[in-house]
Amino acid sequence: MSELLDHLLATPLLAIALTLAAYFAGARLFRLVGAPSWCPPILVAALLLAGVLALAGIDYADYREGAGWLMLLLGPATVALGLPLYQQMAHIRDLWRPLLVCLPIASAMAALYAVAIAWLLGASPEVMASLAPKSVTAPIAIGITEQLGGSVALMMGGLLLTGVAAIGFVDLVARGLGIRDQRLLGLALGINGHALGTVRAFEIGPTAGAFASLGMSLTGILTALLLPLAWRLPGLAG
Repeated sequence: MSELLDHLLATPLLAIALTLAAYFAGARLFRLVGAPSWCPPILVAALLLAGVLALAGIDYADYREGAGWLMLLLGPATVALGLPLYQQMAHIRDLWRPLLVCLPIASAMAALYAVAIAWLLGASPEVMASLAPKSVTAPIAIGITEQLGGSVALMMGGLLLTGVAAIGFVDLVARGLGIRDQRLLGLALGINGHALGTVRAFEIGPTAGAFASLGMSLTGILTALLLPLAWRLPGLAG
């Protein structure tokens, strides 16, 4: 059995098959429980996949090496979000001034509060570097984390939890305050919840999806440009 597993892990087929099977199973379970917004299919899929890896004794590093082929699709998928942006360009042009003001502040706060909480709890520089890009879409966050000297595995876990939490909190606040403007909802989901929030935004409507794409994209760009510079400040780089 061990020899067969080692043989399968020598190619990316097993990792890709496990990933796809976990996703489709997670999506199925998601629909069966009534499609709750606080528990997206990717969270269910991640838990299922983690359980399978633990039971089968597959090392995460081996799995990640095989699943790296799927990571290549993240870039084109992110670029494809430019289509809904183009379709909603008229709405975006009308709000360029407020967007210009709020996006840099929101992007900075998204990284600042995570690092501040980790620092107050006595986290190491590696942990803080792994949590700093937690609100950035994965293709950009991986590069930032490697540049800061963080752990990609820890960053991916933070990325998942951040997306799930953002979806739940945005939905809760929107209901509590009676916010129905798709532009506001989409922007909040995109800035705070990266790709997971953007998926949720498209479920709300095309305008919400376009503004989520905008928020996610610009947050990623601003974070990639400014976070490595800010990390050189005394006390952050260790």
